Amino acid sequence: MAYEIPVTQARAELAELINRVVYGGERVVVTRHGKPLVALVSAADLERLEGAAEAAEEQVISSVSSFGSTSSASGSRGRFGLTAEHHRPEDRG
Repeated sequence: MAYEIPVTQARAELAELINRVVYGGERVVVTRHGKPLVALVSAADLERLEGAAEAAEEQVISSVSSFGSTSSASGSRGRFGLTAEHHRPEDRG
């Protein structure tokens, strides 16, 4: 659960909030008019979030790539006029 704080109060308590995030392991959500505006998370949390997002993206690309490699999909390209293909950067030589 994240600690919520209004933006006006967060301005005045920024150093304390940073300490809570870094040393206390908390996540802080800064709000404006009661609606979430930004979140303060530790660098380690951010790294985990970005890693999870990259893994999910790779899984989608892998799924789409395997779908596109079936024989019926290849035959459908010409039939439906599809010309775009995804190539991974490492496959481009």
